[in-house]
Amino acid sequence: MRCATVCAVVIGAALSASAAAAQPAKVGAQAPAFAGTDTKGRTHSLADYRGRWVVLEWHNNGCPYVKKHYGSGNMQTLQREWTAKGVVWFTVISSAPGMQGHVTGAQADAFTRSSKAAPTATLLDPTGEIGRRYDARTTPHMFVVNPQGRLVYSGAIDDKPSTDPADVTVATNYVSAALTEAMAGKPVTKPSTRPYGCSVKYADRGR
Repeated sequence: MRCATVCAVVIGAALSASAAAAQPAKVGAQAPAFAGTDTKGRTHSLADYRGRWVVLEWHNNGCPYVKKHYGSGNMQTLQREWTAKGVVWFTVISSAPGMQGHVTGAQADAFTRSSKAAPTATLLDPTGEIGRRYDARTTPHMFVVNPQGRLVYSGAIDDKPSTDPADVTVATNYVSAALTEAMAGKPVTKPSTRPYGCSVKYADRGR
């Protein structure tokens, strides 16, 4: 009886921990922990960057919405501006093998070079584990994590949900606004917005 009780408690605790880990990212809460491998084979975990601001950018180089932001140079400008201020910027690719946007490390690096992109690293997530932890829905879908590990922004890159590069110059950039306000110790005016873009090409789901 005693063993059964103890085992039930242990199993219940394990299930609770598993359920907590499966909870999607929620603004104001701790950002989901992750460990991902970059294009050079190095592992990066969110815990490694505790004390730093972190941006996560979901990416698919075949998506016209992504092409809008890279073709105009907008995403690269953001990457350079904020990494120069000490922000860690991860481009995350969650496209499954055989799906649009799936790339090898070498292919991802070739895109980075040709587009003159400047993320801290590009994380390859072909199983979709990181993407699903954050409930990343579109490319791009943007997240900002503060130095305490809390999610302070989740949503669209800006307020112009189009594929027209000309819209970049007249858009309100939500990511820049969130970083500017949060890094100044102010509340983020728009902590959550509706992401726009192509669906993240997860295995099994294709959403």
